[in-house]
Amino acid sequence: MYDLIIIGGGPGGVAAGVYAARKKINAAVITDSFGGQSLVSNGIENWIGTRSISGFDLAKSLEDHLRAQTGIDIIEGELVTGVTKRDDGTFVVATRGGKTLETKYVLLASGSRRRRLGVPGENEFDGKGVVFCTTCDAPLFGGKTVAVVGGGNSALEGVLDVLQYAPKVYLLVRSEVLRGDPVTQEKVKSHPNVEVMWNTVVTEIRGGGQPPFVNGIKYKNVKTGEEKDLALDGVFIEIGLTPNSDFVKDLVRLDEYGHVVVDHKTQQTSCPGIWAAGDVSDVLYDQNNISVGDAIKATLNIYDKIKKS
Repeated sequence: MYDLIIIGGGPGGVAAGVYAARKKINAAVITDSFGGQSLVSNGIENWIGTRSISGFDLAKSLEDHLRAQTGIDIIEGELVTGVTKRDDGTFVVATRGGKTLETKYVLLASGSRRRRLGVPGENEFDGKGVVFCTTCDAPLFGGKTVAVVGGGNSALEGVLDVLQYAPKVYLLVRSEVLRGDPVTQEKVKSHPNVEVMWNTVVTEIRGGGQPPFVNGIKYKNVKTGEEKDLALDGVFIEIGLTPNSDFVKDLVRLDEYGHVVVDHKTQQTSCPGIWAAGDVSDVLYDQNNISVGDAIKATLNIYDKIKKS
């Protein structure tokens, strides 16, 4: 019986693990891998205290920091598939590999996954010109021509992020309207370096060279059915996130998008004994640094509960 099981190996999960170890909480971290979504980023320049770091190096640094702690179990290569609450208030955590673990408390730091287009070339060029985080990777496209796919706030804000570096940005919108806030819409539509392409969907992402990198897309007008090619150097896919919360949907309150609703003072969920931090929660901004802070906040609150029990 653990006092705490932390689900996730991204910045939030690792931060919680480090703090749990330092507080001598009988805890385990369960993760399929380390690093979270940032693993695919070529360069992260907003990780505080480090001028620039690759997603791979960040993941390695997080893992090393966690493994340097004593008194905490690390269960890697496992994906949590279910959490069950028992009548006595404790929990059973089940993994895809068939493991079952018992715990008094649970911290969800399982993050989210980027919604994908599901077109040829998307997976092949992930991290090689296909990007899912403008905040992280926009500086890598200085002097380049890029496309941003999406019509909501994340896409519009992504365009403004990329415009600081790229001289030409195409905004590909599936419909004839933008869903973002009016002020941001106006900034995007009025910018001379932005070309909005309405009723447009990407049908293929193409690349070439050694090492291979994105060099263009094929797109289709959904009204006319006409398909064309467009030469560019990068594709930013900003069509939203899907929180990794399916395995607790029957235990905790979720918002309309599937985020775990928390008390932002403590990170406690609607289910006593379960906390959540990072992208899986209804946090306002999906950022590594914020995930770390929220996970630490949750761990300290859990520690207070343990001391009083």
